[in-house]
Order: sequence, then structure tokens, then C-alpha cells
Amino acid sequence: MKTYQPEDIRNIALMGNAGSGKTSLAEAMLFNGGVIDRRGNVDNKNTASDYNEIEHDYGYSVYNTLLYTESQGKKINILDNPGLDDFVGGLISSLHVADTGLMVLNSQNGIEVGSEIHFRHAAKMNKPMIIVVNHNDHEKSNFDKTVELARDSFGKQVTLVQFPVNEGLQFNAVVDVLKMKMYTYPDDSGKARIDDIPSEHMERAETLRNELMEKAAENDEELMELFFEKEMLEEDEMRKGITAGLIQRGIFPVFCTSGKTNVGVDRLMEFIANVTPSPLQMPAPKASNGKEIPCDAGKPASLFVFKTYIESHIGEINYFKVMSGELKEGMDVTNTKTQNKERISQIFAVAGKNRNKVPSMMAGDLGATVKLKATKTNHTLNAPGADWTFDPIEFPEPKFRTAIKAVSEGDDEKLGEALSRIHDEDPTIVVEYSKELKQIIVHGQGEHHLNILKWQMDNRFKIETQFLPPRIPYRETITKVAQADYRHKKQSGGAGQFGEVHLVIEPYKEGMPLPSVYKVNGKEIKVNVRDVDEHNLPWGGKLVFLNCIVGGSIDARFMPAILKGIMEKMEEGPLTGSYARDIRIAVYDGKMHPVDSNEISFKLAGRNAFSMAFKNAGPKILEPIYEVEIYVPSDRMGDVMSDLQSRRGVVQGMSSEKGFEKIMAKVPLAEMNKYSTALSSLSGGRAMYSMKFSEYAQVPPDIQEQLLKAYEAEQEEE
Repeated sequence: MKTYQPEDIRNIALMGNAGSGKTSLAEAMLFNGGVIDRRGNVDNKNTASDYNEIEHDYGYSVYNTLLYTESQGKKINILDNPGLDDFVGGLISSLHVADTGLMVLNSQNGIEVGSEIHFRHAAKMNKPMIIVVNHNDHEKSNFDKTVELARDSFGKQVTLVQFPVNEGLQFNAVVDVLKMKMYTYPDDSGKARIDDIPSEHMERAETLRNELMEKAAENDEELMELFFEKEMLEEDEMRKGITAGLIQRGIFPVFCTSGKTNVGVDRLMEFIANVTPSPLQMPAPKASNGKEIPCDAGKPASLFVFKTYIESHIGEINYFKVMSGELKEGMDVTNTKTQNKERISQIFAVAGKNRNKVPSMMAGDLGATVKLKATKTNHTLNAPGADWTFDPIEFPEPKFRTAIKAVSEGDDEKLGEALSRIHDEDPTIVVEYSKELKQIIVHGQGEHHLNILKWQMDNRFKIETQFLPPRIPYRETITKVAQADYRHKKQSGGAGQFGEVHLVIEPYKEGMPLPSVYKVNGKEIKVNVRDVDEHNLPWGGKLVFLNCIVGGSIDARFMPAILKGIMEKMEEGPLTGSYARDIRIAVYDGKMHPVDSNEISFKLAGRNAFSMAFKNAGPKILEPIYEVEIYVPSDRMGDVMSDLQSRRGVVQGMSSEKGFEKIMAKVPLAEMNKYSTALSSLSGGRAMYSMKFSEYAQVPPDIQEQLLKAYEAEQEEE
């Protein structure tokens, strides 16, 4: 296989809903380009793309898969992506390195939820887009209706380049208005007979060609002037205008195919090779320091790793994009994240499970390598002379969480290793080892996403696991001033233990003045602050410790022990065992014994005095509140709003975006368990949401009562 120059490379990400035929279309493209000698079938589980056991079991794509084919002397890198939103991480990493998105629509179903979601991601990343209406061979195919729905959803940029002839079970031909020819496919070899357009289709073809000409001219001032002057454009001029329009997202050309019967695929490939932008034509990516790094084969070699996968018998495979220069076999590079030196021992052009060794790759190309020591997704590797780092892929925040544990305690270490490997392969799986909750929490994009993780534990790693409801990271605090004193006294032969601590606790607020007197239960307690010790707590909030001891009632050397005892109880709050926060404590008096006082005595005295005071200080439980952003079809708005209210959600605002309503709300995390499943049910799978932590807020009294009772019952069981 030859080494392709940047101008001869096209990077395409297949987008669209599950079932739109992305994998079958990719298979036809590989076959037509001579990369495979027979086309596989999803049902027969023998496609180049969906080659993992898990994909065979489930019958659809779970991972994004790198493929390549060839057309018109160009190399077309194809990234086949899952259609389900639970696996959106694959799409996002693919779009990060692709130059054009290929939106595949199912002609039977029109615009589906996956199409809408993928379109939003492509728009956010400002990627050019081609629309491919697939499955035109189905008896319920409706090309015109699908195009109409696409215009409603994606905008007036949707512009026909083709329309089908004999749509339905007899579909075997397309009229192409850029070439002004009809392409007929007598069999499934993918090779077309090219004819003049029949008279019954000519009027529609001419109308659509004029529309395409106008759209092409809109995106280039010179072409616009030429179009006004001649009232037409030549084919090459139209190509130039379409390329400019693609880059600006001013045109979304529409093609029609059947990936299953290989109709229209060769013409689509020809268009990709001749018209879609090469990496050279796309805006130069920026390094982390803001500097643009042009796709220049003459610069030092630099590559960005967009995917890591571990295969049995091979080990870790790193998939990369060559961002600049020429990558050569045997080249030494530096990982800018770890500063480790790595050697590129082998370079592969990848067609799914088939990897073809190549001696080098130029800027703009996509490939893979193996046997790197410490390189993962989002790492930049630089050859000598390159000194930049590329920004990481921004994956969406998790939307679903569960606790996981190994059924056998002996598998705990293996479970940790397996979860680490799964996160490396899919960064949208986030693993949290929570000391606070005493659970391993796994976060993902949905319930199905985490069910796939469970499948991997059972089948790939052979670890029996169970999912448990995740605990909520509550916080405890106080609302008023309280006083307590506690004497710890123990005598059991030999040296005894003695320590007495008097303290006042109060809610802490930033900027509050130091106290001079407290009024507690009708008594005045005067204090003289000698020392202030502020602690920013790892779990949020503050503890402020005031040393108000005068007259030597407690020796200064025992003050750290008192603080330690208090901190221990802060870590396991008096109400529910949750972390406590935002409290100021003034230790103002106490007693010592000349022989029996020691650090342990004052630690226990401080701990117990704090606990007693806490319970009398109007204690409250705080819960984590999340900002939730929901995109929902207008006709499902009422159901979603009612459900939010039942979850104690507070709507912060609403707006409309292209047929969807955007709801912004604040919802307690405790009410978001399995929300992705509920939202999918309420919206017929058409809504999507994101969530991020906002703040801690007080729980309602009835819920606080439930939490206290539950904690008491738990303590009694233990």
C-alpha cells in the first residue's frame, strides 16, 4: 500500500441512528475500493467493522471502528460509529479527528433520535456534513419524505445531489444532478452503467441542478459573480463551490444509496474523493497554547491518540491521527503527557479487524500502532522538533451511575484492573473509588451503557459482579450556635486517662467576624481568640478551629489532639455518617490532670464534645443538586415537566431550538437514579439530557427524617 499525501486523504465519520445501515454502507465502500474481496453482513456477523464478540451478541455497533478504502486515487478513512446515544463517546472521538460527517438516514424511518443527537454533536464541533439516505431498496422507503424531514431538522442547507429511480424493492438506479447522468446497477457488484437521464426524470433533474448550482455559488464570491453573469456553472466550478460550502456548513449534499445491495455507493465514494475537503483544506487545529498547527508533511511529526483498545493476543492498540509531518516506522517520539519516550515499532492502515503494515504515514492520515508503554487516549506524541500538545477530546459528562462490587472478595483486585482497562478504552465510563460512600461507583451515559460493562465483566474478564444502588454523598451541617462539654476519664490500673473540653460550635460563613461572646441557652460565654486554624475540607466547605484557651486550663500541646478528634467526627458526621462541613468551633475551657492527661484523652474528649454540640445546633442534612439540561420534542414537553416535578426538580428556564424544547432545571442527585431510562420511555427515545454538579442544598424535613431513621436502622444491624 502506498503512502498517501495529505491532499489525497479524506477522513469521514459515519453518523446516524442505530439501524440506518452505517456498517453495511461501510462494508460496500471497502468492497468497492478493493480492500475486501467479499461483502460481509451484519446478520451473519462477518463485517469488517462490527467484529467484536459483544457486537456479535448484541447485533449492533458498540465501538467506533477505523476502516479505509480507496477511490479516484484517494484514501478514504472511514470511522464507523455506534448509533445509540449510550455509546456517544465513540462518535465524539471520531468527529474529533474526522474532517467530514456522513449522516446516514433510514429511508423508511426518516429522522430518528440518533440522527438528531449526532447532528447536534457535528454542529457543535463545526464539522462539514453529507447526508446519505439509505435503505431505498425497502418496500416502505420514502425518500422525499425523509428529505423533507431532514430540511425541517437540519435546515435549508439540505440540498439534493441525487434522487432514486425505482424506489422500493426494485431500486437499482439514481439520477445524479451534479453529473447530470443516471447510474444504473444491474447487480450487486457496485459497478454502475452510466446513461443519459430519461425524459420522464429530466424536468426534476434540471430543477434540482439549478438549486444545487445556486447553493454552490452562495459559498464563493467569485462563483456567485460568475453565476450571475452566465446563469450557470460548469461541473468543476460547482465542485469548488460545494467544497467551500461543506467547510462552512453552508450546504449538506444529499445522496441516495442501498448499502445492502451496493446501489449508489461507488458514486458516493467518487464524490467524497473529489469534493469533500482534505485535511489540508480544513481549519488548522490548535495546540493547547493556542498556536495553530497546520497539516504540513514538511513539519516535524506529531500524532494525537484518539482511541485505545486492548485485544487478546495483541495487547493494547493505539489509534492515532498524524497531525503534522511524516510518521515513519522505527521513529522515536515523546509523550507530552508522561514525558516517556516511545518507539513507533509498527504502523498499520486499519480496516476493522484487518491491519495492514505500512512503512510510513503522512500528515492528515489515520492509523494504529502497538506496543507503546504508557500512551493512552488524548495523548500527543511528538518527534524531535515538535513541542506542542493537542487539546483532549471533550467527552460528555456521565448521566447514569451505579455501584459495582465483585461477588467474591478475592476478585476485588481483578475488578479494579478490569475497570481501569475499560475506562482506557471508553473514557465515558468513569470509575470512582469512593472512600466516603464505601463503594466503587461507575458512571456512564445510560443504563444500557453500564449493562455492556457488566457483559464485559462476565464474558471478557470472567469476573462475577453485581450492581448495587449507589449511595448519595450527603453532607451534614448546623444552623445555630450550641455548646457542649465532655470529660473523658478512665482508670484501669497504671496510668489513667483524663481530658475535659468545653467548646461552642456555630455555622461558618465566609467573612464572618471573630467572636467575643456567645449567647447559648440564656448564658453568655465570653471568649478570647488566641489562634485561628482554617481547614479547606477535601469534600467541600470549611472547618475553622478557634483556640480560646486562657490561663492554661488546657496545655497548648493538646490542642492538635482535640482538633484531630473533631476532624474524625467531621469525616463521619453525627447524623448519618456523611461528611460534615461549614462549621466554626471555639474551644474556650477545659481541665487537665498532671499525670493522666494525654493526647488520646483530649482527642476523645474533643470528638465527643463536638458530637454532643452538633446534635443541639439545629443539624441539617445537605444533598447534592445537579444542573440538568434536557432537549425534548415539543409534543413530549408536558410529560417530561411533570416527571421533573415528581423528582423535586426546579425549572430554571426554557428555550426552543429547532423543534426541540430545552429545559434547564436543578434536580437532587437522589432523584436522578435511572433517569436516562425514564426519559427515554417518556419521549420515545427522542429526548437527551446532560447533567453537572451545581451545589449542596438542604433536604426537606420529611426526607431528613427518613435518612435519620435509615441510618439508625443500619447502625443497629451492624
